[in-house]
Amino acid sequence: MTADPFVTHRSLLFTVAYEMLGSAADAEDVVQESWLRWADVDRARVTDPRAYLVRVVTRQALNRLRTLSRSREDYVGEWLPEPLLTGPDVAEDVELAESVSLAMLTVLETLGPTERAVFVLREVFDLPYGDIAAAVGKSPVAVRQIARRARTHVAARRPRVQVSRAEQQAVVERFLVALRTGRVRELMAVMAPDVVLITDGGGLVPAALAPVRGVERVAPLLARAHRAAAAFGVAPVWLNGAPAVRLDFDDGPTAVGLAVEHGRITRIYAVRNPQKLSRLDAPAELAR
Repeated sequence: MTADPFVTHRSLLFTVAYEMLGSAADAEDVVQESWLRWADVDRARVTDPRAYLVRVVTRQALNRLRTLSRSREDYVGEWLPEPLLTGPDVAEDVELAESVSLAMLTVLETLGPTERAVFVLREVFDLPYGDIAAAVGKSPVAVRQIARRARTHVAARRPRVQVSRAEQQAVVERFLVALRTGRVRELMAVMAPDVVLITDGGGLVPAALAPVRGVERVAPLLARAHRAAAAFGVAPVWLNGAPAVRLDFDDGPTAVGLAVEHGRITRIYAVRNPQKLSRLDAPAELAR
C-alpha cells in the first residue's frame, strides 16, 4: 500500500510552517489545517503532491503569520522564536541547521509575511520561482524581486561569521564551565565585549524587557542566574540544530541559544516564556 503523501512529507511541511512562523504550536496548527484541506482534494488531479502540499501549507502559514504579526505588536518585552529540541543529526545538514537557528529565525521576524515566505521557500527549500509564485499569489517576476530584497535584508542582519559545528560546541562547553562556576570573570572570558542578551518571558515570568548589551552588564546577570539555577539544573542540549544550554529554575526551564563568532559568544537568546517551552522533552522531526 502506497503511503499517503501527506504522511511522507509531514516533517517537511512542519519545517516550512515553523520557519515561516517561528512557533512550533502555530506550525502544528497550520499542518493540521492543511491536512483537512488535503483530505478533500481529488488526488488524481494532483501531479506533484510535494509541491502541492507545500503550496497549501504556505498559504495557511501566510494567513496565520499576518494575524500573528498584529498580535506580536502587543507582546510584553522581547519576542523570540519557540525553541525546538533537536538531535545532533540536524546539524549535519548545515543549511537546514542555519535556517532553523534561533539567530536566523529572529532575523526572519524582521521581514514582512510575503518576503519571509519567499525567502524560506527559495533559499531554504530551493523551490522554483513558479511554484513560489503560485503559493504566495504573486507573479514569478514579482517573486524574483521579492527574493532579491529579502536576501539583501537577511544578509545585512544575519551573523557575520559562519562557524563550524565543532567550534560552536567548543564555545558552548566553555560557556557551561564558566556558568557552573558562577564567576563573572570566567563568564566574561567566553563572551565578546559587545555581547547582547535577549530574554523572552512574555510577561509571564521575570525577564529583561529590552536587550542587555555589553559583557560588563551581561556577565553579572548570568552569574546571578547560575546561583538561582544551581539547585535545579544546568545542562547542555541541542536546540534548533545547534549546541545550547538548558537552565532549570524553581519557576520552570529556560532555553538558551548562543550565537558564536571568532571563538566568543556574541548573542544569547534566553527563552523563559513557559508557553514556548513545551518542545524541550522530545526531539522535533525536521526535514528539507
